[in-house]
Amino acid sequence: MKSLQELFSLENKVAFISGASGHLGSAISESLAECGANVVLAGRNQENNKRLAEKLANQFGVICLPVYLDISSRDSITNCVELALKEFEKVDILINNASYGSTGKIESMSDKDWEIGIDGTINQTFRLTNSILPYMVTQGSGNIINISSMYGVVSPNPEIYGDSGQNNPPNYGVGKAAIIQFTKYIACHYGKEGIRANCLSPGPFPKPEVLENGEFINQLACKNPLGRVGRPEELKGAIAYLASDASSFVTGHNLSVDGGWTAW
Repeated sequence: MKSLQELFSLENKVAFISGASGHLGSAISESLAECGANVVLAGRNQENNKRLAEKLANQFGVICLPVYLDISSRDSITNCVELALKEFEKVDILINNASYGSTGKIESMSDKDWEIGIDGTINQTFRLTNSILPYMVTQGSGNIINISSMYGVVSPNPEIYGDSGQNNPPNYGVGKAAIIQFTKYIACHYGKEGIRANCLSPGPFPKPEVLENGEFINQLACKNPLGRVGRPEELKGAIAYLASDASSFVTGHNLSVDGGWTAW
C-alpha cells in the first residue's frame, strides 16, 4: 500500500498545461511541478511561459518546457504537441485550462460572437484532447483534467453584477457546461484504455485588476457561503489530487472549488 506522500507524487510524470502561465494556470503549473512532474508550459504569452519555467525548474528541480500555443489554431496545437513529445516522449497528464471568449447579450450577439465563445471553451478543449488522446491510448494510460467553471454548473446571478461590466456572456457558461459533459464522455469511453478524465470548476477567482473594484468584490463575497473570493493557490490541492494516484478510482467527476458558490 502506498503512503500518502507516494500517492500524491508525480515524479517521472509529464504534464501538459494549456494557459500554463496565466492567472489560474500559474498555480496549476506550480502544483504539478511541486509534486515532481516535468511540465510543458503552453500558452500564447511565451515570455511569461519562459519566466515561469525558469522559476519552477529552479524551485522544484523539474524539467520545464515553455512552448507557444494558440489553442484556436489546429496547426499550433499540432506543433506544440510534437515539441512536447520530442522532449519527453509521452504525456501522462493533460490540463485543458486555456480559454478565450466574446462579450454580449443574447438579443444583440451575432452568430460570429456566439461561435467565438463556444470555440474558446468546448471546441478548443476538444482540439487539444483530440491531439493528445491517441498517444495516451497507445501508452495505455493517461489523466485528463478539464477546467470548467462554476458557470458551467449554475447561471450568473445578474443582481450581483449590476453595472460592473463583469457579467459573463451566455456562450461562456454554455461552453463550460459542455466541457463537463465532454469530460464524462471521455471517462466513460476511455476508462478501459487506462485513461481517467475529471473536471475542475473554479468559483470566483478574480484577476488582480478586478480585485481593485472593491464594491464588486464585496458583492461576490457576500454571495459565497465562505464569505470571500478565492486565491489562485487554493486550486493547488485540488489539482494535485486529481492529477495523482490519490484519485486513482475517481473519473467522470466535476470537482467544484468555489467556496460553496454552487451549493446554494
